[in-house]
Amino acid sequence: MNIIICGAGRVGFTIAKILGEQGHSITVIDQSSEDIQKIDDTLDVKAIVGKATYPSILEKANASEADMIIAVTRNDEINMLICQIAFSIFNVQKKIARIRSQDYLNPKFTKVYNKENLPIDVIISPEIEIAKSLQRKLEAPGALDNVPFAKNKIRLLEVLINENCPLIDIKLKDLTKKFPKLDANIMGVIRNEKFAVLKKEDVIKKDDKAYIAINASQMQDTLSAFGHNEKISNKILIIGGGNIGFNLAKNLEETFDSARVKIIEKDKERAEFIASELNNTIIINGNGLDEEVLIEANLDEVQTVLALTNDDEDNLMVSVLVEKFTKDKDDLNDKRTMALINKPNYSLLQSSLKIDDLIDPRMNTVSSILKHVHKGTIENAYSILNGEFEIIEAEIIETSELINKELKKSDLPEEIRIGAVLRGDEVIIPRSNFVFKKEDVVVLLAKKESLDVVENMFRISSI
Repeated sequence: MNIIICGAGRVGFTIAKILGEQGHSITVIDQSSEDIQKIDDTLDVKAIVGKATYPSILEKANASEADMIIAVTRNDEINMLICQIAFSIFNVQKKIARIRSQDYLNPKFTKVYNKENLPIDVIISPEIEIAKSLQRKLEAPGALDNVPFAKNKIRLLEVLINENCPLIDIKLKDLTKKFPKLDANIMGVIRNEKFAVLKKEDVIKKDDKAYIAINASQMQDTLSAFGHNEKISNKILIIGGGNIGFNLAKNLEETFDSARVKIIEKDKERAEFIASELNNTIIINGNGLDEEVLIEANLDEVQTVLALTNDDEDNLMVSVLVEKFTKDKDDLNDKRTMALINKPNYSLLQSSLKIDDLIDPRMNTVSSILKHVHKGTIENAYSILNGEFEIIEAEIIETSELINKELKKSDLPEEIRIGAVLRGDEVIIPRSNFVFKKEDVVVLLAKKESLDVVENMFRISSI
């Protein structure tokens, strides 16, 4: 595909890198000559210095031949205008815009986003996406990630194999014998910072990060089978009442009746605003780095602490304070800590600071965008290791190469692994004699070099 990316910041750079490596023809536009020089020096893509709102710059980027434009500049209004110009002048068919301001996302006003008014096909709100991701993590205690597929009937769990896992050194082929009633399929693991697609004779090892396709109704049973018996937290403390913290609290109020949520927000005006918008969440106006404020929030009773301020250092320090607070009181259980971190180098501090989960907003945004890039009947996608692998959801239609084929006769490359299939309302972990049928929804793993094979398998037309 011919894709134009407007904005060469961390998100734009990452998208350009991943899509370029997947074989797409990429052009990046940004006003910053420094950012464009970095892209020129490191990526095999076309890079242009200039304003992406200028028709002459879009013309230089060959916008009339573009299949898609992705607007991820730092300014919402510029991203909107880019989509308008790309459609009105160059008739670009698919337009994706990152929009941060919550006012633009108010459901009362979103009817403006259509071809007759403001032609944006996909709106990505990083704050809303991160809040949803955090909520899913809270629903799956013990999992590093929990991603819905196939009408929420199938889940992808990312699970750390620790010393409590009873499956260590067990061959993949023997897992079904050990848990015959469990609908779960290990699609691959990250081992020594590299992704491995395991074969039947391979074993699970300590410190693996396993990616498991499961029947969503068996989430707790699956986590228990992998040695994670942590309980769902209902006493939650959020540090930072920005858009992420606010949206998370709002989501929890709507979907998690037993949740007891508190937010610490140091800005008085913001604290008053979110207090007026939320019903059951307690708002404390104070600094999350102040131990007295943490005590006021009854930190000793809290089960999960989420540090979601706009300051990486504050988020790390909050996590350190929580660890210290827990260590100083022998009768307290460990608390789950999550911290929002924008600077990638800080991830190196995770183990030494004993933070359970670092949230990278960049990869959250990138994953949200990438799932809209694929052709055919591909409905959803989740990136692993900066796009080295993807978990993909796609539907079998009449023109699919897989229709009426047995899995063992499908000639799939080794880098593609079928994880689970939704047929009607039934979740199936396919064996070698499984036959694909029309309207099956397939969740699979694919290496980036095999994505064109996947798109051909699920193409809408054979022409």
